[in-house]
Amino acid sequence: MRAVVFAYHDIGYVCLQELLRARCEVVAVITHDDDPREEIWFRSVRTLAETQALPVFAPDDVNTPMWFERLRGWQPDFLFSFYYRTLLAAEVLAMPRLGALNLHGSLLPKYRGRCPVNWVLIHGEHETGVTLHYMEAKPDRGDIVAQRTVPITDDDTARTLFAKLTTAAAALVRDTFPPLCAGTAPRIPQVHAQASYFGGRRPEDGRIDWSQGARPLFNLVRAVTHPYPGAFTTWRGRTLYVWDSRPAPAPGAAAPPGTIVTVHPELHVQTGDGVLRVLRLQLAGEAEQSGAEWAAHHAIREGERLA
Repeated sequence: MRAVVFAYHDIGYVCLQELLRARCEVVAVITHDDDPREEIWFRSVRTLAETQALPVFAPDDVNTPMWFERLRGWQPDFLFSFYYRTLLAAEVLAMPRLGALNLHGSLLPKYRGRCPVNWVLIHGEHETGVTLHYMEAKPDRGDIVAQRTVPITDDDTARTLFAKLTTAAAALVRDTFPPLCAGTAPRIPQVHAQASYFGGRRPEDGRIDWSQGARPLFNLVRAVTHPYPGAFTTWRGRTLYVWDSRPAPAPGAAAPPGTIVTVHPELHVQTGDGVLRVLRLQLAGEAEQSGAEWAAHHAIREGERLA
């Protein structure tokens, strides 16, 4: 079977690997150039394609007449999108003989849209997964071929959860490609009434609102910690990043949200419901350190407020 593969990030890397191991004839790989403003912690689809002597391209916009003509000329049986960041035009989706399929990082129809790994953590979900589905003009709405479920634990951050999803994505492609080729793979319509949709996130969305409870703030911190931009607050007019935390019961009478209630042996900050143990943090312009080390270094006193 001939396939054009749109791919980026770790999930794109492992899914392309699985197609090649299944002896799929990948006639072209379309990827993205890395953004110098982004921390690149994942494997390169371009490098994998080049080592396999595959034609690889990174157009600024694939939804143009020039690219329509080129894609049509490859005469693909399948088109696969594995964490490719650009929506594909309806004209592109109609080109492959046997269908255009996308690998999405959630259990559709829940968490359609951008950044599903971050959003499931922010919302305190206990499981998520990956979905292989047919593409339509509107994102993440097409019939489902198969899904794999992944558990979420309190120890998960966005990076560890993404690693779990990457493993699940590879297995999903490995299991579904043969029945897709044989024409025996299912097409399960999504129940659109059960859908939820979330947009992209910006660094400023990591601002901590101390009036929220300790559990939601713990979820925010782990959703945007390294390699993402981080959750942050303000101390004496300076940005303070919180990289690791845990919720804890309040040690006594509740103080106003944002109040530092203990500094030793650990740093604890009052929230709107419970206390947040701040385990790792970083004042802008300084090195990352434990909450207790930071408090000792800056002579932080109980009763100080974080904005």
